[in-house]
This record gives sequence, structure tokens and C-alpha cells, in this order.
Amino acid sequence: MAFHMLKLQAANRRMTTLVVAAMFVGSAGLLAGCGGASIAKVTKHGHQFRATDAQLVQRGMSQEDVRLSLGTPTTTSRTATGETFYYISSTKKQMAFLEPKEIDRRVFSVYFNDLGTVDRIANYGLKDGRVFDFISRSTPAAGGSDEGFLSQMFKSLGKRGSVFGG
Repeated sequence: MAFHMLKLQAANRRMTTLVVAAMFVGSAGLLAGCGGASIAKVTKHGHQFRATDAQLVQRGMSQEDVRLSLGTPTTTSRTATGETFYYISSTKKQMAFLEPKEIDRRVFSVYFNDLGTVDRIANYGLKDGRVFDFISRSTPAAGGSDEGFLSQMFKSLGKRGSVFGG
């Protein structure tokens, strides 16, 4: 009887080892499956900037010429010194089944003088957590004509939703 019990215990240990090994292999398979599904999905909204966009807009161009070169602006504003066209882009990244997260936002701004011709351009984004113009390589001046607009545009970067919704 004792021999039979020892044999039964050994069989149980082997069965337990097999079950644990099967669970380990199954878990590894599931993790590998998840690893394949975790490839990031990148979605872009709005105006898609090209390196040549800034070169298309020249000082003195009319608003119509800018529209022909870049298309319709995302939004516009009127300031004391003239009108401004804003071309806004947003990039979101989604990992597997997680909520998409906005990882980049750019605002390409075309400033017109009171005659309606291009005065200057700017390409705003975030650098070290601050709004930064990648053309002039500077941060916008405090109290500037569109400081409020720009701070609102970048305030929600990385939070739920985006300038384009969702």
C-alpha cells in the first residue's frame, strides 16, 4: 500500500510539473501575441507639414497666394496688426487597446500686416515643455498678440482629446 501511495504521489508531482509547464508555455504564447499587437498605431490630423511649407510662404505674399500654397487654414484670428492664419496638426499614438495619446502638436502661423500681405511666419511646437518657434528659434514674447491662443493650443497636449476632437 505504501508503495502504491509513493507511486501516486510521484505521478501527481509529474502531473503538477506538466500543468505548470503548460501554463508557462501558454502564458509565453499569450505574451508573445500581445507583443505583436502592441505595435503603435500613429494617427495624424490636420495640416500635414512638409519641410518645404515654410519656403512656400514669402514675405509680401497676399492671403490668397498663401491659401493657394498651403490650403485653407485650420483657423484664423484678427489682431491689432492684421490677420493671422493658423495651420494646426496633431499626432496621436495608440498602443494596442489603450486610449490614444496625443504626442505632438504643431501650429504653423502666417502673420499678415494691415495691408493683407505676409509680414512673418512661425512654426510653433513644444520644446522642453514651452511653446517654441522652430523658425526663429525662440519662444513667443509674453503679452504677444497671440500668446493666449498659442497657450490654449498647447495646454492640453498629451491629455484626453485634442484640438481635432476624440
